[in-house]
Parts: sequence; structure tokens; C-alpha cells
Amino acid sequence: MLADPEGRAFCVIPPGNNFLAGCGFLGEVSCDGSREVGVFWRDALHWELVWDEDGETAVQAPQGGTKLSWGGPPIEPKTGRSRQRFVLSAADPSVEAARLAALGAAVLSETEDEIELADPDGHEFSVRRS
Repeated sequence: MLADPEGRAFCVIPPGNNFLAGCGFLGEVSCDGSREVGVFWRDALHWELVWDEDGETAVQAPQGGTKLSWGGPPIEPKTGRSRQRFVLSAADPSVEAARLAALGAAVLSETEDEIELADPDGHEFSVRRS
């Protein structure tokens, strides 16, 4: 376990770890969140749910690469805006935002070129015009 210059923790995991099978150099982006959020991002990204155990989830693109994971309970209470934010791009952000809302996201704000939403746990992300 290490920390970046601002004190945020990160792990360096040696090769051969089964969880990181099929990953590249950056094996995982780990987030705080519920199983519901892992399932939401699986459906939002059309990725595979590659880990689903004891409330912890991880998704990965079908062709492999970096995993996105959520640690499950206990989940730290959300205070302020999220440090980690996903930004998606779409030809028509309003169509994509409607699809994501149908999956469980909430629309927070809207401009012509970008729509800010929140996932089922309340973490903000954006859809921008590509």
C-alpha cells in the first residue's frame, strides 16, 4: 500500500494475482460503492461483471484491460462532490442520459454539450458531446 503526494492510498499488486488476470499495466480503478452501482456500470458500459462477491463488484471491457471495482459495504458516507468522476462521450448526450436514467442514474444538471448525472449511490459523472 502506497500513497500519492496528496495522501490518497493506492496498491501495487504483483503479477500473478488472479483478480488482475486479463488486465494491462493499470489493473484496477477502485471506487467506494454498492453492488447496485457495479451492476449499473455493467449495464451502462456494456461491460462484463467479472467479480461479484460479498457486495464487492468489478466490471471489465469484453476485450480485457483495466477493471473498475466497487468495494461494497461498509461504504463511507458521501460528503461533497466525488473525487473520482467518470466522463462518458456520446454523439447525443440527451439520448445517452435518458438511457442511463432508465438504468438508475439521476440527472443533476444539463447544458447543450454536457449532462451531469449521479449513479445509484449518488456519485457524479458526466456525458459530453463527442
